[in-house]
Amino acid sequence: MTNQNVVVASDRKSSNIGLKITVTLTNSTLFSGADSKALPAPGGGFISISRKNILRKPIDTTDQGGNKINAWVNSLRASSPTRLKSSIAFSPQTEEQTSWIARHPSALSKFEEIVNASKGKKIVMFLDYDGTLAPIVEDPDRAFMTNEMREAVRDVARYFPTAIVTGRCRDKVFSFVKLAGLYYAGSHGMDIEGPSKKRRYKKGNHGVLCQPASEFLPMINEVYQTLLDKTKSIPGAKVENNKFCLSVHFRCVDENSWGTLAEQVRVVLDKYPKLTLTQGRMVLEIRPTIKWDKGKALEFLLEALGYANSKDVVPVYIGDDRTDEDAFKVLRNRGQGFGILVAKTPKETHASYSLQEPSEVKDFLRRLVQWKRLSLRQV
Repeated sequence: MTNQNVVVASDRKSSNIGLKITVTLTNSTLFSGADSKALPAPGGGFISISRKNILRKPIDTTDQGGNKINAWVNSLRASSPTRLKSSIAFSPQTEEQTSWIARHPSALSKFEEIVNASKGKKIVMFLDYDGTLAPIVEDPDRAFMTNEMREAVRDVARYFPTAIVTGRCRDKVFSFVKLAGLYYAGSHGMDIEGPSKKRRYKKGNHGVLCQPASEFLPMINEVYQTLLDKTKSIPGAKVENNKFCLSVHFRCVDENSWGTLAEQVRVVLDKYPKLTLTQGRMVLEIRPTIKWDKGKALEFLLEALGYANSKDVVPVYIGDDRTDEDAFKVLRNRGQGFGILVAKTPKETHASYSLQEPSEVKDFLRRLVQWKRLSLRQV
């Protein structure tokens, strides 16, 4: 039998409360529907995690006469930042852009609208990393955030529970952010850990550990080694091990080789039906076929903080990638909080607002801190 663990442990020394939540699933139930189990939650009550809802449908990676590969390549080309820049960014604003901005206005221009809706409520911040707190760069190992951005995030975390939610390995993103007082959700939310510093949030400080895909680690490592070997002949291709998922970066790959790279990835994944393939910004993402994503991570953290059913909480999620849409959809479905997409060009999104680039994210975070400080002085 194989186990998956979801653990919430209290480290608050002022209390005698010791809490551990473990979800155990067997292989026979992991990929088939089953009843949910109710688990003890922080401060009483229950956390319900449905086994049926932890499933993720695998993408069909079979090649029908090259059609699947061609479709991937066309999709990659359509989302290429280079193409977008040449065709949209430097052209006059189109009717489509004007309409999109009207539906997803700047979070800076609508700042008062956002904070007015948050008065008397608790804001919880969720932040993607690449393309949100740090610019997208050719070498993912050099995606450093500025000191000014780090200060803005640190100040936000002083007033609001704050989580970094990223596809990166949790340890890797922590080495970039270097702030101990945050929640870190790596591997698209499949690896969550709480702050190492004490924070006086609603339920006290909880050291949170959530790893619903732990049984896939040997498989992920095996596929990582195989992909390293298969892609080494393609100049510019980079395979990144994010612990519970893998990223195949093609930002530095010649466009004529994208089809070859996609084919190599497909050949490898054909042998691993329990892994699924998705696409991000100039990256192919390989994840376990469990239904756990950034949206699930957002829900898990809200529940761990004691805000799962609260009407007095305003979750704010800022991200730039397709994978962030899972979190935006959760906020839409809750009818609570705000999704903010970081994008310079129109794209389909469930976010309510937009910001153009990381520098605007920094400005938004700074304004949020200033608003909070002012409101505290007025109490």
